[in-house]
Amino acid sequence: MTDLLHRVRHEWRARIAAEYTSAAITQHLVLWLIQAGAPPDLIDAGIVVVTDELVHSRTSHDVYIAAGGIDPPALDREALGLTRSADPLEVDILRIAVRAFCLGETVAVPLFRRLREHATQPVARGALDRILRDEVRHRELGWDLLDWLCTLPIDAPARVTADLPAMLVELDASYGRGNPTVAQDLGEMTELERSWGLAPPRDYAEVLTETIAKDYRPRFAARGIVLPL
Repeated sequence: MTDLLHRVRHEWRARIAAEYTSAAITQHLVLWLIQAGAPPDLIDAGIVVVTDELVHSRTSHDVYIAAGGIDPPALDREALGLTRSADPLEVDILRIAVRAFCLGETVAVPLFRRLREHATQPVARGALDRILRDEVRHRELGWDLLDWLCTLPIDAPARVTADLPAMLVELDASYGRGNPTVAQDLGEMTELERSWGLAPPRDYAEVLTETIAKDYRPRFAARGIVLPL
């Protein structure tokens, strides 16, 4: 008998780990913000994000169990933290703020909105409702961090302009046509899988393309940062 929920379990098990990893990274970033003497409201916002991500991991686990999952999440412990470079602490904060929040959390909003469109299974719909609501707050933390960093004497706009091409390639390798799974996808997905909050890989590439035009480009431009064509 065909296991109709195999892909559902695989996806939600991966989301458990992804949300848990986001919580760990944000917790480490909050420590850096404290060490850098960042504005208290940014530190407070970061702590809220940590709590949100742990809730997302737990609700993702609930969906996984409801779909018949029994295995624990596969956590990459090497990814559960941040590493300092030789640069000033504020420069490390800048890189993480842009990569994880201005880019990652910004594209997460329309991605989760797309996943939620056809989610009718109550446990999956409930999880996506909560995740989507919180991701908007997480996205704004990234841009607020960038605004603060642009006031510091580290030439943030120039650094971000130099780093963005590589970061966008990295993002494309995850969500866009740079990922072979996405590039070769024909959009085949059952209505049952969609009802559990899944979408075909090519949808991810479409959302990324739209986000570059509608969010990344104007938001960075407003801060004197030009995206590569």
